[in-house]
This record gives sequence, C-alpha cells and structure tokens, in this order.
Amino acid sequence: MPYFPEALIAPKFLRATTEGVVSPNERNLLRLIWRHPGLSRSEVTAHTDLTQQSVYRIIDQLAERGIVGFGSPKPGVGRGQPSPTLRLEGRYAYSCGISVNTDVIGLCLMDLAGNILAESSVTLREQTMAQSLDLVRERLAEQQKLKGLLPDGFFGIGFAIAGYDVGGTRYNAPLPLHEWSLIELGPLLAEFFGKPVWVHNGANTGAVAESMFGVGRYIKHFAYLSFNYGFGGGLISDGELLLGGNGNAGEFSGIYDTEESQRRPALQLLIERLNRNGIDVPSITYMRKNFNPRWPGVVEWVDEITPAYNRLVNAIWAIFDPQAIVFGGQVPSGLAQMMIDRTEMFGRPRYGVDRPRPKLIISKISSDASAMGAAIAPFRSTFY
Repeated sequence: MPYFPEALIAPKFLRATTEGVVSPNERNLLRLIWRHPGLSRSEVTAHTDLTQQSVYRIIDQLAERGIVGFGSPKPGVGRGQPSPTLRLEGRYAYSCGISVNTDVIGLCLMDLAGNILAESSVTLREQTMAQSLDLVRERLAEQQKLKGLLPDGFFGIGFAIAGYDVGGTRYNAPLPLHEWSLIELGPLLAEFFGKPVWVHNGANTGAVAESMFGVGRYIKHFAYLSFNYGFGGGLISDGELLLGGNGNAGEFSGIYDTEESQRRPALQLLIERLNRNGIDVPSITYMRKNFNPRWPGVVEWVDEITPAYNRLVNAIWAIFDPQAIVFGGQVPSGLAQMMIDRTEMFGRPRYGVDRPRPKLIISKISSDASAMGAAIAPFRSTFY
C-alpha cells in the first residue's frame, strides 16, 4: 500500500468540516502571509481573486484556530481604521527536520512561522542505522524538554537523505549509507517516531531552505549546488522546487561518465586527496569548520575539478537560465570562492551582446541547510 504521511496527521490539526489541514483558499492566503511579512489584512485582497468579505472570513477562521495572528496596525493603508498586520502563529505547531549525511545527522526544530527553535547533530560514523535512530530520538526528546515543547504541538517530521529517488520513499544513497538505501523509509520512520514523516532528497531540502531563508528571499530562479560526500543540487523556479518527472531534477553528477566522475566536485574526493597529502581530515563536517586553502592538495584538487565544474555551470546556464547559482551544502566558503574564481562562462556574444549571466553566490546559511529544509517540509506540504 502506498505511503501517505498526510493520513497520519493528528486530528487536532485537521479542519473540522473537510479533510486536510487547510482548504485551497486558506493555503493560498497562508503562502501569501509567508511571502509578504508585515502584510496588512486590508492589503490581502489585492493579491487574490477573492472578495474582501471572503478574505476577512477566511483570515478570521484561521485566527480562531490559532494559525494566524494579528499584529500592530499598519498606518496609512486604505480608508478608515488602520488594518492589523498578519503573521503566522509559530506556537500553533512545530516540526523536526532530520538530515542524514555520510558522517553526521543534523536535527532542526522549527515552528510553523519558520523560526528555528533548536539545532543539533548526531555523529553517524561507526553507528548502525538502528543505533543512529535511537540517538536521534533521544536527542529530539532532549531538545523538546529543554525548549519546553509540548508533544501535542509536534506536527511531523521532515527527513532528508543523500541519494537519488528510486520510487516511493526509497532512495539510493552513497556507500557509507548503504543500510539506509533502497528501503521504504517513510513507513519505517513514521512507525519509529510515531509521527507522519515526509521523505526527501537532502540536496532538494537544502535548495528549499535557500529559497525560504537565503537568496530566495530576493531571487526566485536559481540553481543550488549541494557539495557533500557526493555532489548534487536542486532547481528553484519562481520560488518553487522543481522535482522533474521522477523526482530527481538536480542530480548534477549524472552528466559525468565513469572516468569524469572522479573529477567532479564531490567533497569526499577532496578529503581523500588531503589524507594522501598528510592532512588528517576525519570528516566533511571537520573540513567545513577547519578548512584552510593552504592545505597541501587543495589547489591541485580545485584545478583538477575545474573543467568538469565549468562544464556543469555552463550546462545549468544554458538549460535552466537561472538568475543565480548558489554554492551550498557542506562546502566551506573559502573553497566555494576558489571555484567561483576559476569559473569560465562559455557564452558567445552575438552583435557584441551576451546572454544575461547568473550571479555566483555563496550560501549564507551557516547551519545545516538540508535539516532546515527538511524541518519546513511538513508545513510546505500541508499549510503553505
């Protein structure tokens, strides 16, 4: 039987009259409030096809349920009494994002309004899948207690894993995560945690986090490069994640053949190079925190991957035509800048005029973007 996390949502979060958490019109208004902080109630009608009466009725219903709150009036907008501003009520619900990488599992607790309540991590190395999940559950309980988060406000879990989608909630993950691969993660995790679980690719949740908390606040079309043990990414078009026909849009490593794949910008390959040069780098997490561009082997590795990297950047430019390409995942900012400095765009100007080029931007999300995107996934899937 297919797995649908929506079927496991606690009754307290469901609408009284019909199935689901919110109606289509309510969802549209919640998305509008998210995208336009400080929007006043009187301004909403101009952004929708609904009448002012319908807008006010829907907002009042959402406020009665505790999903929307009213802020200080915005003066000088419309006629009559100043209209209150609208906000999502974070205290209505919270979620947990879990991001499984090859060396660490990131955790992020987030409320409905997108506020990060807590962040943590669990070391994955030399742990079985069962041991890792036990540690995650313990860490989650610790954070809930520490932050005073009540169980009845726990809406659900977003789960992100490195690897590509092979159908359902099965992912083909890198070799260090072989135990997590090719199994139905959704029902397994839902039973383990006792909550609905939305399962996604980790690079995609990183792209979602970037779209909602990073450059996506002012750029709506961008490609997200996720540098991790392997190398992948995500595509954001008009603020929304593009999944493709099989859920694997953004699997950038797929353009390389077997020989070229050894020269793609995967961080595990850099770690192997550093270890051969006598630099003890035990994990990608360690490298991100302690990266030194003067380590022996760094410059040589960047020079070696530059042709493959440049071909990818130009392929993204030609096929997707983004406004920006964002360097994210677990890449150290210094390493990202080295790649940006070596970028060559293959555009051939016609009549002296070239195509608009994407900006190359280093992500400013310093924490685990994949875990952040996983945390907001349950709310994006149901509320906005």
